[in-house]
Amino acid sequence: MNPRSRKMRLLGLLPRRWVITTARRRERTLYLTFDDGPHPEHTPALLELLARHEARASFFTIGREAAAHPELVRRIVEEGHLLGNHSQTHPQFGRLTLAGQLDEVARADAVLAPFDGRDRHAFRPPRGEMGWRMLWHCIRRRVPVAYWSYDSLDYARGDAQALLETARRHPPQPGDVILMHDDGPLSLAYLQAMLPAWRAQGFRFEALPLHA
Repeated sequence: MNPRSRKMRLLGLLPRRWVITTARRRERTLYLTFDDGPHPEHTPALLELLARHEARASFFTIGREAAAHPELVRRIVEEGHLLGNHSQTHPQFGRLTLAGQLDEVARADAVLAPFDGRDRHAFRPPRGEMGWRMLWHCIRRRVPVAYWSYDSLDYARGDAQALLETARRHPPQPGDVILMHDDGPLSLAYLQAMLPAWRAQGFRFEALPLHA
């Protein structure tokens, strides 16, 4: 397993004002990001772990899940984390028309707006799938498209020890945006081991510097 995919390396060649894969490479900062939540079992435990390590993160929430668990969305914002848009229902974007994709994004933004007062949010496409027409729409509207540079691989649903071995064999670099998920237990096990190790290496943890 390799946490750095060829696709993300290629996307990283695009201007950062269009597509975010890394941030502030010169600073010893890591950017933790979580997709697919909020989840009533897993998100609270992650928030407690982040608080213990004085870490800020970015949560790319599914609108449907945010509407079902508003208390968790409020907590995410109150504890200083960033809300991002991960679509309303997490469909396969490649099977939708452009109008259908835009509707997914708009509906999720409408769910999130009351929590942080923002009409538009940085967008991370489900499964990282985005066609050029949708990308061009986001560029024209100055909506940040937030990908990642470092994949924890926690969605593989495998053994946590394998993820930790990969992280130690291929350590993140300053400015890396780390992809994780808060709809399962692996991200918590992963971070329980890696947050102390990364902090001992002098890293700090911030939300993505996005202003949609």
